[in-house]
Amino acid sequence: MELPVGSDYVHFEARVKRLMTENRPVRPEPGRHNLDPHLDRYAARTAGMTASEIRALFAVASRPEVVSLAGGMPNLAALPLDTLSAQVGELIAEDGLVALQYGSAHGVPALREQICEIMALEGIKAHPDDVVVTVGSQMGLDMVTRLFCDPGDVIIAEGPSYVGALGSFAAYQADVVHVAMDDHGLVPEGLRAALAETRKAGRLVKFLYTIPNFHNPGGVTLAVERRAEIVEICRENDILIVEDNPYGLLGFSGQTYPALRSIDPDNVVYLGSFSKTFASGLRVGWVLAPHAVREKLVLAAESATLCPPTLNQLIVSRYLSTHDWMGQIKTFRENYRERRDAILSALEQHMPAGCSWTKPDGGFYVWMTVPEGVDTKAMLPRAVTARVAYASGTGFYADGFGSRQLRLSYCYPTPERIREGVRRLAAVLESEMDLARTFGNASPRSISGPQNPSPDTV
Repeated sequence: MELPVGSDYVHFEARVKRLMTENRPVRPEPGRHNLDPHLDRYAARTAGMTASEIRALFAVASRPEVVSLAGGMPNLAALPLDTLSAQVGELIAEDGLVALQYGSAHGVPALREQICEIMALEGIKAHPDDVVVTVGSQMGLDMVTRLFCDPGDVIIAEGPSYVGALGSFAAYQADVVHVAMDDHGLVPEGLRAALAETRKAGRLVKFLYTIPNFHNPGGVTLAVERRAEIVEICRENDILIVEDNPYGLLGFSGQTYPALRSIDPDNVVYLGSFSKTFASGLRVGWVLAPHAVREKLVLAAESATLCPPTLNQLIVSRYLSTHDWMGQIKTFRENYRERRDAILSALEQHMPAGCSWTKPDGGFYVWMTVPEGVDTKAMLPRAVTARVAYASGTGFYADGFGSRQLRLSYCYPTPERIREGVRRLAAVLESEMDLARTFGNASPRSISGPQNPSPDTV
């Protein structure tokens, strides 16, 4: 199908580029009118706040004719909406005076007990008192960073890493040192080297941030035999571990992996969420922290939100107590496995030589590397012009790397749309490679920093 001709597509590529850059902070030039009269009033930490390039692009990429492989939106079509609707009505009718009232910053006690039962599937033994319910796990990330990091402190994280985490770290002016992954997750030798080099430079490392299961964006899983070694490395170096695990129950084989928290309860802060296994719009997550940390987390939660929404927590709690939620997760896994298979087969069929990609055994994402000479951020407007969108790799690094990488999300589109999207992307990539062969690598190396998260980059 040819692109439509008309005003909507006049200078389409230029419009996409403008959308990707218009949210960058503007500094006034001498003698020029300052477009933001409050610029000199902002706190210094706001310098680390930049808009996600995918969020800026979303106004165009969300058009129905564009196949978006960019955002990590869960596919909620399999939820029993009629049953849930009835349950929410019953909840309001029976317990509305509680559900619609303020609650505790700690979270609803019944839900905290249920969360402990869920974490037990990964070998975690926890007490409900040590669980703090949050408005999504992103709030947990923000609170943990706020509690532990001063400006200039160092956080160790996989490279690439979750864009929302990088945004939180930048907002609190912490510096990120990346450690490489391979097909088996975080490389222990790389972690040792990064800690040694950082300490040699006189920098203070506060914690390791890691997504061990079905990594976002990497699509790999930390090998079981590496988990105890990584915990031991952090213990030896007196480094806290922040374990982010929103995808742990979405392994396509049904296998669950032992959480790092199960190995060392005293040195691991665990982040969980119902966004991927139930309903992302309810924004219910949690933090499991060592007992001493728990009190400060409750205080941080009170200062941020006063309390998480009671209604949302009670909806989740009633769902867990009345619904076959494990059967529902199995349905999700089957849907996502079908989509994973579709994208892997399409990549194998259409992608030109020189491309490589991960082969996830769970979760939402494939991480792809393109041939030398292609800049995935520079290519993105041309891809959207060809009616396909992805997340360019630079947004997942704090140091400007990732210009030859991109993230493909297969969780939301149908398998047919996925295959068509990959076919379109392959054609764009072939064209970029032809240009690179003809003219050399004319695109500058993409430099991008940490970005604030959005629903389009989760």
